Amino acid sequence: MRMRSHSPSSVRTMRLLPVIGILMLMAAAVGVTGCKESNPVGMGDVNPEQTPTMLTRDVETLISDSGVIRFRIVTPIWYVYDEVDEPYWRFPEGLNLERFDNFFRQEATVVADSAVYLKNKQIWRLDGNVNITNVMNEKFLTNQLFWDQRLHKIYSDSFIHIERQDRVLEGYGFDSDEKMTRYNVRKVSGIFPANAFRGNGKAKGGDGDNPDDPDEEEVIEEETASVNDNQ
Repeated sequence: MRMRSHSPSSVRTMRLLPVIGILMLMAAAVGVTGCKESNPVGMGDVNPEQTPTMLTRDVETLISDSGVIRFRIVTPIWYVYDEVDEPYWRFPEGLNLERFDNFFRQEATVVADSAVYLKNKQIWRLDGNVNITNVMNEKFLTNQLFWDQRLHKIYSDSFIHIERQDRVLEGYGFDSDEKMTRYNVRKVSGIFPANAFRGNGKAKGGDGDNPDDPDEEEVIEEETASVNDNQ
């Protein structure tokens, strides 16, 4: 399954890095100076790990999967590395991604400080402040998340914070389907009632509130917590 990018309507600047053209100009310059001998400059002199084959700025584009539009990507800068053993895309200055179903309805939104996409393996790695919202308006916060498109699963070994309408889950290790509606927290560190958290995502109790108030946070220790879209 290969992904194909549609022509972006809002791309303000696109610049291909003309590696071969630059090398030809360098060779011509050597000839003009009258040097009799020179070492030929080849592609081996360019480090493909450090030189992207394409650089795009201020991107807003749609990505299709098997002919169906699946994603909208918005990012300040997009590097494409196609000349390496494992081709990949890199988004070092942040990524805003929307996922769509077969009817172009939004299934999830993803925001991350940085991201890498392995093209052949079809795996996303999201890093930094990763914030995901699913179709049920549940929020998932973590600092690293992996998304395997071939296996249709999302997973993480990092701390995860999940905000639902009825409660808040926190723990370490996370597995989910692509829609983020059927998921499992491997090691739960706490389950809180939803009203224990305020808009800043922090639990009550640390700012002078009455500790005997029945609305204060309630922490429940469990080994695992599983949630599916039937609950």
